Amino acid sequence: MFRNQYDNDVTVWSPQGRIHQLEYAMEAVKQGSATVGLKSRTHAVIVALKRAQSDLTAHQKKLVRIAPHIVIGISGLTADGRSLGNYMRTECLHSEYVFDRPLPVSRLVTAVGNKTQKPTQRYGRRPFGVGILVAGYDEKGPHIYQTCPSANFYNCKAMAIGSRSQSARTYLERHCSKFLDCSAEELISHGLRALRETLPSEQELSTSNCSVSIVGKGQHVEIYDDESVQPFLKNIEDAKAPVAVEPMQDTPEVGQGELSGMVPPVSAQPPQDDDQAMET
Repeated sequence: MFRNQYDNDVTVWSPQGRIHQLEYAMEAVKQGSATVGLKSRTHAVIVALKRAQSDLTAHQKKLVRIAPHIVIGISGLTADGRSLGNYMRTECLHSEYVFDRPLPVSRLVTAVGNKTQKPTQRYGRRPFGVGILVAGYDEKGPHIYQTCPSANFYNCKAMAIGSRSQSARTYLERHCSKFLDCSAEELISHGLRALRETLPSEQELSTSNCSVSIVGKGQHVEIYDDESVQPFLKNIEDAKAPVAVEPMQDTPEVGQGELSGMVPPVSAQPPQDDDQAMET
């Protein structure tokens, strides 16, 4: 059977039980620029890689401030991410206006999951081709959530999505036990190192292609772009700089008596018997 017989709409299932339109949306997320999120006991951090369509255009922004306590990073179709970002911002404003309190992060992610589920079931609309990492801080502490085009969402300790994100996830898994006790600066450094793993070997992180956001206890969302990212990049560059090693001094030759405390060589002759020793 040809795939194009079953990928016309999300209501058409293949004989293998697959919805190809959802798989196409997931592939759009995999082709997007990488985004990394991680958290400690007090802070949540998202770092994202920005892309430019050409040398004549500016880099697309991948971090969006939703509320004073919530920020998102997107990977995939930027237009879909901007649309969902506007919806999330409206939900947070409704909570502030009606209940006079910030919207909990888990409730916001649940609302996004319900919204993204409808195009996966109803005729006439395609799924959202964007993956979102949500970082927030509420009365339960810092949070990192991941949402998918399939309407699944996950509460994560750390996560990376986008192109070449497997390398970043490997770094996060290797250092995951250190994140809880990290300071804000250390957490950002770990995020940038994980993001650096997603780059080709000939490319480096710079102030023009990466963004950093942080939110935490007693701290509203702060997003760093362009030159404000330079101090964080300098931290990871200093950490990987080689340490200067002093040259070793020449040691004198053995057997000339210059080395103090040296054990004299042992004779190669076999030990004598007691009788022979008394005769001598």
